[in-house]
Amino acid sequence: MSNKGKLYLIPCPIAEQTTQLVVPLSVKDELKHIRTFLVEDLRSARRFLGSLRIYDAVEDLDMHILNKDTTEAEVASAFGSVAEGQDIGVISEAGSPGVADPGSMAVRYAHDHDIRVIPLVGPSSLILALMASGLNGQQFAFHGYLPIDTSEAARKVKDLERESRAKKQTQMFIEAPHRNNSIFKVLLQSLSPTTLLSIAVDLTGKDEFVKTRTVAAWSDERLQWPKFPAVFLFLA
Repeated sequence: MSNKGKLYLIPCPIAEQTTQLVVPLSVKDELKHIRTFLVEDLRSARRFLGSLRIYDAVEDLDMHILNKDTTEAEVASAFGSVAEGQDIGVISEAGSPGVADPGSMAVRYAHDHDIRVIPLVGPSSLILALMASGLNGQQFAFHGYLPIDTSEAARKVKDLERESRAKKQTQMFIEAPHRNNSIFKVLLQSLSPTTLLSIAVDLTGKDEFVKTRTVAAWSDERLQWPKFPAVFLFLA
């Protein structure tokens, strides 16, 4: 039996002040023995771990940055204690690690070095949005972020709509909160009037909003979206 430590994938809230509502007790129990973490952002990770109220001093925990600029050598260094039998955790900026964030780098390293990977239960905005959309949950694809340039984003949306129509596939993507309104405008101008568009905002939060309508129906309203995390889905 291997004496190596294990890699735990630790979900965190996707809306503010919801830790006690969305993080299961089983996750808290698992975390009590972990002292080393790979985190996307030090400040938010410490705030999250502190909110769990399971550590005497969050400042004493060993934290390593894992973001888009982290090198393979830095990931390997963070895993040093695993060879000595100590477990390590990965914490995303929001939601579940490894999905639309750099946590997958740590997971790949673990698999390459025969380190057991343990995903813990918690919130995922993508799954929650798909569940609540009423769109095709058997054939779907997540595309990350659309291009920032408006014309490129419009071309991408039209390409995805053609793919959706051909495959009966739900298309999903996310966007930075401050771009919610600009992306919504691109969708209304680029998609066919009969295409179903679902928008999920502030999932699990106090201002949670999920609605699915045709593009034509959305176009009849003059909406301004708040600067909350959102998931956009459509099915042609």
